[in-house]
Amino acid sequence: MTQPTPLMPHATASWLVDNTALTFEQVADFCGLHILEVQAMADDLTSAKYTGRDPLRSGELTTAEIEKGQNDPNYRLKMFKVPVTVNRTKGPRYTPVSKRQDKPDGIAWILRNHPEVSDAQISKLIGTTRHTIAAIRDRSHWNIANITAKDPVTLGLSSQRELDAMIAKAAKGKPDDEETAARLGSDREALIEELRAARQAQARIASEAAQEAEAAAWLAAKRAAENEEQAPPPAWGE
Repeated sequence: MTQPTPLMPHATASWLVDNTALTFEQVADFCGLHILEVQAMADDLTSAKYTGRDPLRSGELTTAEIEKGQNDPNYRLKMFKVPVTVNRTKGPRYTPVSKRQDKPDGIAWILRNHPEVSDAQISKLIGTTRHTIAAIRDRSHWNIANITAKDPVTLGLSSQRELDAMIAKAAKGKPDDEETAARLGSDREALIEELRAARQAQARIASEAAQEAEAAAWLAAKRAAENEEQAPPPAWGE
C-alpha cells in the first residue's frame, strides 16, 4: 500500500535536499515527486522557488528515520505522522496567488503534449475554466503572445502523480466523473430500449399486414366460388 505524501511535497523535498544527505531517489519517493523534480531543486533550476518545510517539526519524519535513510541509500523513508488534509468535494482547485499567473503556461503544455485530455480534466487538474482553455487553444487569449508551454509539475500546479493519472485516464477514454458515466449509461440504455420498441412495432405491423392480406385473399376466393355457384347453367345447345 502506498503511503500518503507530505502535506507540502515540494517544500518538504526542498528542505530535505538542503538539510540532509538523503539521495534524490529517497526524497522523491517520500514526497511523491519525480526524481528529476528533486534534482532540479538541488541544481536550483526550477522556475518556482520553494521555502523549505521541516518535516521534523510537523511530525511527518523523525531524526532517527532520516538517519536510517542516510546510512542506507536503498532504505525507503516511512512517514511517522500522516498529515491531516481537508478534502475539497466541490469547487475549482485552489492555486496560490503566486502560481496563478503560471496557469496559462501549464494549460498550453497539456494542450500541446496531450491533446487527448479533455477540457474538464484540465480544468480539474489546473483549477481553471473551460473558457480560458478554449481561448488558449484557439490563440484568442488576451496574453497569448507571452504564454509559453511549461510542464505544470515544474510550475508547481500539480504533482507528477496527478498529471500521470490524468493522462492515463484520458488514454483509456474513461468518463471524467461518475456523473458523466451514469448519464452515458442511462442514455445508452434508453437508446437500446427505443430500438427494441421500434423493432417490436415493425414486427407487429408486418404481422398485421400479413394477416390482412391473408384474410383478403380468402375473402376474394370465397366470393369467386360463390359467383360460380350462382351463375346460371349454359343454355342447351350453346
